Amino acid sequence: MSATNSPAESLPAGLYIVATPIGNLGDITLRAIETLRRCDGVACEDTRVTGKLMKHLGLSRPLWRYDDHAEPKDRERLVESMRTRAVALVSDAGTPLVSDPGYRLVNAARSEGIPVTVIPGACAAIAGLTLSGLPNDRFLFAGFLPAKDKARGDVLASLAGIESTLVFYETAPRLTKSLAAIEVAMPYREVAVARELTKLHEECRRGLPAGLIAWYEAHPPKGEIVLLVGPPEDHGHEEVDADAMLREALAELKPSQAAAQVAKATGMDRRELYARAMELQRE
Repeated sequence: MSATNSPAESLPAGLYIVATPIGNLGDITLRAIETLRRCDGVACEDTRVTGKLMKHLGLSRPLWRYDDHAEPKDRERLVESMRTRAVALVSDAGTPLVSDPGYRLVNAARSEGIPVTVIPGACAAIAGLTLSGLPNDRFLFAGFLPAKDKARGDVLASLAGIESTLVFYETAPRLTKSLAAIEVAMPYREVAVARELTKLHEECRRGLPAGLIAWYEAHPPKGEIVLLVGPPEDHGHEEVDADAMLREALAELKPSQAAAQVAKATGMDRRELYARAMELQRE
């Protein structure tokens, strides 16, 4: 895919928040291309990453680094540029300001009366939510979980009572630790792991934390991950569908493990569940 780099009428001065692809470069919008073609410069997290996108689009514009480590003077310099020039703000992938420090730049521009325009597009959190099939009428995006075990557990415990689907970003090396923490904080809540979104090896795997842990320990994940936790459900003994729970668990676990997992979640007798799991496996 490419775009002409011929001279074009400049955009009005101001800040333009431009969403870029999260994987597949074909997911950039026509409006985003036009904005990047007509702007006076691009503020980006990594000039190498954005440079590759610009090259793919056949565009050449000044690239200015603006990331987590940017100092107030860097922000001030960009804001001053926006008084007379059109500055596009992009992240390495997806929509800027979603788990991204760009909000400080937007606030600074607004406080100076500088026009701010959004050019929407791809967002990994929304892509993962729609792909997962988990309830999406209400959801909470909570960014990255903490790296340390206690802090991770504390965050999950604080969110356990929220009756909405929870959406997190996670890294591949920390995935199984986060799944284990979810199992402790939110027993028997369905989880989805969406990874490599829009890329060749896109995957969305759903199940209970124990089963997903077993899978990813045997198949170490790669790539960037959207981790989703479905809303809490009432699993009273009168209402619980043990067969459905066992079938779901058996997709990833041995009968004994599946029985133990369902017993832990429901309080039902483990031996009875094991016997039923063996029957279901023979069907």
